[in-house]
Amino acid sequence: MSVTLEHVTRTVDGIPTIRDVSLTLERGTLSVLLGPTLSGKTSIMRLLAGLDKPTTGRVLVDGSDVTGADVRQRSVAMVYQQFINYPSLTVYENIASPLRVQGRPREEIDRRVQEAAKLLRLEPYLKRTPLQLSGGQQQRTAIARALVKGADLVLLDEPLANLDYKLREELRAELPRIFEASGAIFVYATTEPSEALLLGGNTVCMWEGQVLQAGGTSNVYRQPDTLRVAQVFSDPPLNIVGIEKKNGSVQYASGIQAPATGLYASLADGPYRVGFRAHQLEVANGIAGRHAFHATVTVTEITGSESFVHLNRGASNWVAVLPGVHEYEPGHLLDAVLDPDNIFVFDAAGRLVAAPSKNKSM
Repeated sequence: MSVTLEHVTRTVDGIPTIRDVSLTLERGTLSVLLGPTLSGKTSIMRLLAGLDKPTTGRVLVDGSDVTGADVRQRSVAMVYQQFINYPSLTVYENIASPLRVQGRPREEIDRRVQEAAKLLRLEPYLKRTPLQLSGGQQQRTAIARALVKGADLVLLDEPLANLDYKLREELRAELPRIFEASGAIFVYATTEPSEALLLGGNTVCMWEGQVLQAGGTSNVYRQPDTLRVAQVFSDPPLNIVGIEKKNGSVQYASGIQAPATGLYASLADGPYRVGFRAHQLEVANGIAGRHAFHATVTVTEITGSESFVHLNRGASNWVAVLPGVHEYEPGHLLDAVLDPDNIFVFDAAGRLVAAPSKNKSM
């Protein structure tokens, strides 16, 4: 099975929410829709499900036009970020409910409920009601009900957003195994780059209703086509600084000049924008071949295993992620250091012109 959006647009009250999106999803694949709030992720899912109809363009299933087909005519299941379970039914009956609607035999219902419960590790809780479950168990129940339906297309709209950190991490680790075992087409929406990286599969980067780039998750992360894609796929936010390449040297907008070594060496003379993720910015002194900036600490956030150090350099505000605990006070001066081999370089139009080699930490 394949599902295709073909030059799809959608306009609501004169405002475009989806802009000329073309996308094909194949059986057995996981596609992560990654983008900030209002980037169009939920709108894409509603078009795929048949809950909304595109203003222009077509929706195809195995090459057949289903653009006007109602959601009830499509083999689709959806899981939302809210726990949508029947509170008066047991976990068993919640999972079994779509099979009972389909009129499946009792033996088949029991077999499929038990299989889904085993897959989602819900076997000890089948006799409980949702109110007797933790948040993670409730969301696993909702996912089990979607899987047991046997739908060809499963849509998960930020399903972990309302869970606490521990529960999110637990389910994030389990979901790739669940997806692989199912064999359906999975589409997973998230605002979090770390979630896309953990889930793997393919990532579709979205911004203001447009698909900016789609492809294998690690490829999109390592080779963002544009500055905007790199920004969408960076958390903490991407650090950016302007440069001018001229006569074998680089003049940074933040005020220093350095030899055009590393990725700068092959650039033609002219203006560029350099992007670097928080873990690509080091804090050290005197590293040969690196470009150092005197910067002022504005805030330090300590998570335990890492420290997020926010820095100011003139008009630039950057953040560095450092391993371990670093207790820098506001106003502390230090050297922020860039490796010219471990940066992204974009031209004046925002197109990628140089990126780190695959063996570099990204």
